[in-house]
Amino acid sequence: MTTTTSAEPVIEQDYSEVPDYAAMSRLDGQRFVVLGGGVGIGRQTCHALAGVGAKVLLVDVDQARADQVAAEIDGIPLVGDVTRRDEVERIFDVAVDEMGGVDGVVDIVGMGRWTSLLDADDEHWDFHHDIVLRHAYYVIQSAAPLMARNGGGPLVFVSSVSGISSAPGHVGYGVAKAGLMSLIRTAAVELGPEGIRVNSIAPGLVWTPRIAAMLGEELGERNGNNTPLRRRAYPEDIASALLFLATPLSGYITGQNITVDGGLNVTFPYETPSPS
Repeated sequence: MTTTTSAEPVIEQDYSEVPDYAAMSRLDGQRFVVLGGGVGIGRQTCHALAGVGAKVLLVDVDQARADQVAAEIDGIPLVGDVTRRDEVERIFDVAVDEMGGVDGVVDIVGMGRWTSLLDADDEHWDFHHDIVLRHAYYVIQSAAPLMARNGGGPLVFVSSVSGISSAPGHVGYGVAKAGLMSLIRTAAVELGPEGIRVNSIAPGLVWTPRIAAMLGEELGERNGNNTPLRRRAYPEDIASALLFLATPLSGYITGQNITVDGGLNVTFPYETPSPS
């Protein structure tokens, strides 16, 4: 039997159009809602978006924090409790009233409390599902119809490596973050036809003001040295990745969870002889 294969086409030169990649990194005139924008990753994300031309409505539970960041970026401050459906709906009503619409959302809201599986109670479980998972469900339902009117846009969330791997004490937080990643995949499939991209960033340990106060300098240094990059993550490292997912540079990415942990997740965990 003789097998024949078609010859590969010969392409002598490529004259295809080259996009303006610099322009694709901009968000001039785009209207973004940032949830949890008053401190840490949220504050840096507000600066990142405003720095490439976006108009930002930033939401925080603390009025002083919201006012401070809004003044820094010429944004719009708003206080709201995103664990309540009526509050989330109000937030997006304000976004329409103040900005005329919504082109994108970046959601940083989430918090962990640590306890063992057998010691966890219903309040611990409900706290994490409200602040990590349930609120994201409200956000998608409120934001997506508004974004669809404008031809789509990015919905970007912060998940966690705790939803990918497991650690003692992460039961409520880790399970809720894993659920968030599942919700994002479902939303990406259902909302894709509307031009809405849904993605998340999974940070490792990030040196936010809260984590710094909790762990202290010595433990922070040791955790940073565990990574291949031999340093800890800072809020701007995560904000940079969130910015990428918010811009047209990521226009063909949806349903993805991108790990940003300094390479810790790919590190071989066992001791081996050093290569000669």
